[in-house]
Parts: sequence; C-alpha cells; structure tokens
Amino acid sequence: MELTTIIGLLAGAFTTIAVIPQIKKAWYTKKVEDVSPFMFTILILGVGLWVVYGILKSDIPIIATNGISLGLNMIMLYLMVRYRKKD
Repeated sequence: MELTTIIGLLAGAFTTIAVIPQIKKAWYTKKVEDVSPFMFTILILGVGLWVVYGILKSDIPIIATNGISLGLNMIMLYLMVRYRKKD
C-alpha cells in the first residue's frame, strides 16, 4: 500500500471517529441542547460532497472514510432531532 493511501486512510479514520463520543453521549444521556444542528447539517453537506468528489476521482480512501463519516453524522443529526426538547 502506498504511503499516500495510508495517510489518506488515517486522516479519514481520525476525522470519522471524532463524532463517535458525541453520538455515544447523546444516545445515553438523551441531552443534545448544547449541540448545533446547523453545524452538523453543514458538516453533512460537506462530507457528502467529499463522497461525490471521491467517486469522481475513484479514490477509495475518500469514498470509504467520508461515506462512514456521512452515516455517523446523519445519526448524530437524527439524535438531535429526536432528543431536542420542545419549548
């Protein structure tokens, strides 16, 4: 495996797993008031575009890591909608 592929996979893995602690906390505490749905919406749009870019470039590390990140961020956005308190 080439060094650039390894670096791409590592970079993608680190940015992908970054949201997991937030998902875990929201899942167990059901508290999401301090998390910005706007930020996660923008993040989902950006990561979705990275997936499209990866497909266009036939770049597996970009497609794989951003595809997983897209799914995880969508889970977090769902949790925010589900657990957000209504005023």
